[in-house]
This record gives sequence, structure tokens and C-alpha cells, in this order.
Amino acid sequence: MNIDAWVWWLIGAAGLGIGLVITAMPELGMLAAGAVAAAAVGALGGEAVLQVVVFAVVSVALIAVVRPIAARHRAQRPQLATGIDALKGRHALVLERVDGNGGRIKLAGEVWSARSLDAELAFEVGQEVDVVDIDGATAIVM
Repeated sequence: MNIDAWVWWLIGAAGLGIGLVITAMPELGMLAAGAVAAAAVGALGGEAVLQVVVFAVVSVALIAVVRPIAARHRAQRPQLATGIDALKGRHALVLERVDGNGGRIKLAGEVWSARSLDAELAFEVGQEVDVVDIDGATAIVM
């Protein structure tokens, strides 16, 4: 039984695709795409050397182009801050005196317990403060 070279390329692409699913390594998907391109060249009658060159060029080109884009997307922070991250940096109104031991503020329409970032500082009722962090259910303000 003599199998054409393009079928071997497709078998290799399927093997790389299975490896991609098992290991979640995107590079294997790019190599699989290179194998599919080489299979197309083989099906169109291209010689073995041309098939290998197409496989190498397509695989390397995909890795060189896609990996930096993916790394850039992975490094970026999400555009929309949610949860406690959305509260950091917001202004709040002091409802009860806030010092290093505690107090109450109105933050985003809700009453929060709060304490001063600097234990020496105290904020009086009616003052506006900035939220620098959230520690559990307590806003850290300055």
C-alpha cells in the first residue's frame, strides 16, 4: 500500500492538533497549519523538498507573527475594571471620623468601613478621601 505524501502531512497535522488539545501549546497549532499547507502543496503535485520548505516557512511565519501578538494581549490589563479593582482610586465621603483604627465612608453609593493608610492621619466627617486599596471589607483611604 503506497500512501501519497500529502496524506502523511494530514496525518502529521492531525497528530499535532491532538498534541495541541492535550498540552494547550499554541505552537503545535501553528505547526499543524504548516503541515496542512504542505499537504496542499503535495496534493497539487509539489515535490517533497517544496513540501518541506512550505511547512517550514508557514510554521515559522505563524510562530513569528502570532506569538508576539498573543504575548502582548496576555500582558495587557483588562479594559474594564470590576469588583474591588473598580473601587481603587475612587473618591469617597467621610461619614464617621476615619483614622488608623477605623471609621465609615460612603463609596460608590454604599457605606464602607475604612481606615487611614497613614495611622497618624485622621479625616473628619464631610471630608473627601481617595481609596487606595481594599482590604477585605475595609477601604484604605488617604
